[in-house]
Amino acid sequence: MGPHKVLHFGGLEVWPPLLLAPMAGLTHSALRTTILQFGGVGLLSTEMLSASRLPAESQRCSPYLLRTGEERPLSHQLLVTGEQHLPAALARLHAIGADAVDLNLGCPAPQVRKIGGGALLMEQPQLVRRIVTQARQRTSLPLSAKIRLGERLDRDKLRNFCLLLEGEGIDLLIVHARLRGEPFIRKPRWDWVAQVKQWLHIPVVANGSIDSVASARACLQISGADGLMIGRQAASTPWIFALIARELYHLPLPHPLISLPAVYQHFVQALAERFPPERRLGRLKEFTHHFARNYPFGHHLASSVQASTTFADARKRATSFFLTQDPEAAVLLPEKP
Repeated sequence: MGPHKVLHFGGLEVWPPLLLAPMAGLTHSALRTTILQFGGVGLLSTEMLSASRLPAESQRCSPYLLRTGEERPLSHQLLVTGEQHLPAALARLHAIGADAVDLNLGCPAPQVRKIGGGALLMEQPQLVRRIVTQARQRTSLPLSAKIRLGERLDRDKLRNFCLLLEGEGIDLLIVHARLRGEPFIRKPRWDWVAQVKQWLHIPVVANGSIDSVASARACLQISGADGLMIGRQAASTPWIFALIARELYHLPLPHPLISLPAVYQHFVQALAERFPPERRLGRLKEFTHHFARNYPFGHHLASSVQASTTFADARKRATSFFLTQDPEAAVLLPEKP
């Protein structure tokens, strides 16, 4: 599959082949629609959804399931620890109109691994086989899996695991190009994604430190991946998809002229309109932590919002910060990063 081909998996067409990564506390409706105002994203994602708790979640008020009509196509990521909760979880996803399902097999968070999920599952291939088999039997939706490279670099082990996933019916594999214990500051191993790509017949998407047009171009060249998944940078600069889609996939998108206060206000307003009051402040703090990086002294914005005790207070503090900046300023992003 070439760099300008539509990404097909499980009957779903994704164009451009740029995917939003599932991120706890971040990839909810407010961020998704903030990204959509700029365009360029081919597949959206929920944050991680517990397969055991999902059947009881209310689509109307759950912060995990809230969505607007424009948030399509939308993949729902499941946190699984075994196959027992899959039938009910998948039935729920069918009922709410999910466009795709992703299995979380790569989250390195200690609290996730402690309960037997995420990256810990890569050490239990037979359990994963049962999980994927059950998922494939229970849904005809496009089915993806997200993994890391493992506990340590082991070519045969990784190859066998990837072939297992393909063999049991996974339609798309997303590879975060780091080992389980490697921090985000560690340079990603995109060359290992290239190896995975050679082993499989299904599409492979690369994830990890794609934060600019330049890094996106380099990742595609090194990995040969069929698409890219973007995580933290999507919260810092929600227009990152539009930039990459315009430059690398030649989508006829206008070059974005960014007003940072306006982007922030769009996010805040979405939280206020859609989320229950008790679900707003934590999500605003999480977003602000990333978005504040757009300012040289953004730590003042982040710490000020972090210290807020109410949503209204956080909103007021953010407004005060923006007023200390040039109120007429907009950030014109460079034409060729």
